[in-house]
Amino acid sequence: MPDHAPDLGPAGMLRRRVADDPSRPLVTFYDDATGERVELSARTFDNWVAKTANLLVDGLAAEAGSRAVLALPPHWQSAVWLMACWSAGLHVEVVEPESVVSGEPVGGSGPYLLAAAEEVLEAVAGDGEADEIVGLSLHALGGPLREVPAGVVDYAVEVRAYGDRFVPGPDVTPELPVFTVTNPSNVTKTTFSAPELAREARATAGKWALDAHDRVLVDMSYATLDGVLTGLLAPLASGASVIIQRNFDKAALDRRVTLEHVTVVAGLSGWNDASGLIRRLP
Repeated sequence: MPDHAPDLGPAGMLRRRVADDPSRPLVTFYDDATGERVELSARTFDNWVAKTANLLVDGLAAEAGSRAVLALPPHWQSAVWLMACWSAGLHVEVVEPESVVSGEPVGGSGPYLLAAAEEVLEAVAGDGEADEIVGLSLHALGGPLREVPAGVVDYAVEVRAYGDRFVPGPDVTPELPVFTVTNPSNVTKTTFSAPELAREARATAGKWALDAHDRVLVDMSYATLDGVLTGLLAPLASGASVIIQRNFDKAALDRRVTLEHVTVVAGLSGWNDASGLIRRLP
């Protein structure tokens, strides 16, 4: 049952989802390049979020209000990192790994904590504006990085030591900025607090008439507001579940729609409605 409290942020929505429906799938992930499929219930997803938030706060000394830049592709671990950062009160910006330029600061002027996919670690390892750099292998079954550059924290190795319950400190307050996105023209940026993100999520879920019976198949980047709302927050707000794809193979689409009982698709070329974003399937 979605919660409509006006000050409920993403972390609060996740707590409510775990309390109401812990066992049903929340996030399913496909990597069509490797054949990987991962399914996480709300409880399992929440455990990963808690472990990651504890790593951020206790292991990396992240403080509420500090910046985190995520150079990560669509992935279940990217969704975990977004929720963990918001749980700890961090201010997140997501950048496309493809946009990373070797030798240039990923997040502009620092300081910030940088979480980067293994594919771009060599390019970002010398980022002088980042206080900490965390590398994510994004391997199936949580494998470690193949090589760990000097000064880089291996997420898959380090996160295992942290507890699966997280309690935010008193400095995590509703007015903190938690998410910034750049508009499509890359000229201006929009920043949201946690309650503002939750309101956007509920509005999006309402516009699409999402409910607990929906399975939303998404091929969108978390570097955009639509991607974050479609690929995580609107399903979370409505009780629906989301299927995230990486290295999407169009040849697998029809079978996946059937096997996963997909009711809504988003960001799929040729499948979208007139808005260019979503389509509800019959």
